[in-house]
Amino acid sequence: MKMRHGLITMLLALLACVAQASEAHFSYGKLPKLGSAIALIYDEQTQQPLYRKSENEVVPIASITKLMTAMVILDARLPLDEPITITREDRDRLKGTKSRLRDGMTLSRGDLLVLALMASENRAASALARTFPGGTPVMVALMNAKARELGMDDSSFTGPAGLQSENVSTARDLVKMVQAAESYPEIKLATTQSAHTVQVGARQTLRFGNTNPLVRSKAWDIGLSKTGYISEAGRCLVMKVRLSDRPTVIVLLDSWGTHTRVGDANRIKNWVEGGPQRASLRSRMR
Repeated sequence: MKMRHGLITMLLALLACVAQASEAHFSYGKLPKLGSAIALIYDEQTQQPLYRKSENEVVPIASITKLMTAMVILDARLPLDEPITITREDRDRLKGTKSRLRDGMTLSRGDLLVLALMASENRAASALARTFPGGTPVMVALMNAKARELGMDDSSFTGPAGLQSENVSTARDLVKMVQAAESYPEIKLATTQSAHTVQVGARQTLRFGNTNPLVRSKAWDIGLSKTGYISEAGRCLVMKVRLSDRPTVIVLLDSWGTHTRVGDANRIKNWVEGGPQRASLRSRMR
């Protein structure tokens, strides 16, 4: 019995050392200098953060909100081919943001969902909420219920587009939201395509581009992506990516430079995949 107990103790100690090494190998080398005020890099394989910066701070998340909007729409199993007409009610009267979607234009629910996610179209998100069974209040209530279901205890939503600064979350909670959103094929496809064209009349089409330029880069393997911006939130970016062949969630919040969030993402990629860290990672994956 004593020998068996000793072997078990040694095995547990060995496993603890392996786990500690797995968490520590990314700390080898100089940490990246990120311009985002809040950042979290989460390795799904080890279920551990590789890098964290103010990850528990509750802050506005702007259009990152639209991931939750999309999940609630898809959970309701509403017909994606149903036509929805844009109206004056869908205009942004809070921030005054512009839109290429004009009053009277009719698009399918599916097209509006793609535009809300990929092009971060605020009128598309508003129209989706307005036409939700019970209207916008019911949809917002379901967004908050979904957050509780996902364990996003520090998150709260007051609107579908993310225009309100009261739409708040933490980097930790957003990792959970990204992981949940990835289980929806429609969200994965919409957020990673570089462009989408919609028919808005008998002879008129509109082409929209993805607000995240990284989806057009062959250097990135992106499974899900969403950007966001209002003045209170700064520039935000969440992504599910593969770095060194490992599934990784990146959350960047409150970046004030126009290109800071993209620059930070590239700095993270270089840090994870570059130099000694890559060799260390490969040796541990064998």
